[in-house]
Amino acid sequence: MEILIVGAIILFVLIYNNTINKDKFFADNQKYFEALKEDDDQFLVYSRYGEDVNIDQLYNKRITTALIVFLFVLVISISRNNSVDIINSQFFLNLVISAAAAFGAFKLPYIQLKNFYKQHLHEIDVMLPYYLKSLEILIQHYTVPVALGKSISDAPEIFRAGLIEMINKINAGDATVTPYMEFAQTYPVRDSMRMMRLLYRLSLGRQERKQEQLITFSKTISNLQQKARDQRYKDRLDKMESKTMSMLVCTGCGVMILLVIAVINMIGM
Repeated sequence: MEILIVGAIILFVLIYNNTINKDKFFADNQKYFEALKEDDDQFLVYSRYGEDVNIDQLYNKRITTALIVFLFVLVISISRNNSVDIINSQFFLNLVISAAAAFGAFKLPYIQLKNFYKQHLHEIDVMLPYYLKSLEILIQHYTVPVALGKSISDAPEIFRAGLIEMINKINAGDATVTPYMEFAQTYPVRDSMRMMRLLYRLSLGRQERKQEQLITFSKTISNLQQKARDQRYKDRLDKMESKTMSMLVCTGCGVMILLVIAVINMIGM
């Protein structure tokens, strides 16, 4: 047991002092680590931290944490059983427990990113109509794919990863509705599917029908903006009602406490 602890300490010191090249280890085993990577990990990271973040560095940090947890739990488990016999059934049980703990440590940052995204779906719901309005102005002067590309710089940051992916697929030759629908599925908020279908039809429309389709697109966006304004107003009202209710509850509790104290004093007299 003492040998394992000393070995773990030596390994940590070697990695910390760069005697063992951690980056080379990740580079040599990248294809194995990539197999564990979630399909939407890049999108979720961009949604949380923006496009300037180093995705590979964050992912390697997840791998490193999982490996450390695996070794730590394994050493603790072996120390409790005082056995390092690899043919011992208890040793394999320790391996399974350690692997489960490492998997949990690996998945935890992803789950946190997923929860963050779900919590911000409401914010996305409110922002989408205003982004589409700016896109509508660009479509009046450019084709839909070009307008989408030009809209990225002014788009809310949370949309940019999805927009880049959609534009790349369109530019790669995908002329179907799939890229638009995948964008809508990435942001599953109110009317996102319908708006992406309208955008796709607008991209297919001939020039003589473009103005007619733009009018339909504009009316739909105006309706969405009105819904967004109503939602914001409702959110403010709910917030005010919540604060008012909290104040009333606190005031009522305070009055009750004062009455109880007054009654106790009267009885004591």
